[in-house]
Amino acid sequence: MIASLKGTLQALGGDGAVVDVHGIGFRVYMPTSTMSTLGAIGDEVELHTHLHLREDNVTLYGFATPEELGLFQTLIGVSGLGPKLALAMLSAMSVEKLAMAIASGAADLLSGIPGIGKKTANRIILELKEKIAAGWLTAPPTDFAEENTEVLSALVSLGYSVREATHALATLPADQKLTLEEKIKLSLQYFTTQ
Repeated sequence: MIASLKGTLQALGGDGAVVDVHGIGFRVYMPTSTMSTLGAIGDEVELHTHLHLREDNVTLYGFATPEELGLFQTLIGVSGLGPKLALAMLSAMSVEKLAMAIASGAADLLSGIPGIGKKTANRIILELKEKIAAGWLTAPPTDFAEENTEVLSALVSLGYSVREATHALATLPADQKLTLEEKIKLSLQYFTTQ
């Protein structure tokens, strides 16, 4: 199996790139998040890769980080979810936001991705919710209420990791009725005390 590639960026296209490794050009498909990190033609690049074998096709997928690769491999383990759809998911959302959406059961966030309908989103959540929560979050998603999903999403979009955001959510008072804005403000105060 080809686990990684290190070489010169030879070409960049809409859905991937060609990486020249000692005179051999490897066609590598990748999410847009990875493509944006590659640089210019002629630059040295290093990718974490997944070799996907089918009866009629051998395809190489590349990722900027081990986390992207790990989530991709987890996603293609879902029945009926192929590599192209997994790439579309990683192109639409960051690894942390996608993991948070799955772990918290946010089917509406997933179904907003082109190619993912309500049924597919629910199947992904059903098959991966516990696996993603165990591997990507420090607290299980059931530890925070469904309405806190928006707060978690807001914190992640501000640049905090899912783990940091989950810790901040754990400090919110459970017995008070707070607005979304108040919850975000209280969560942000958690980071000023760290």
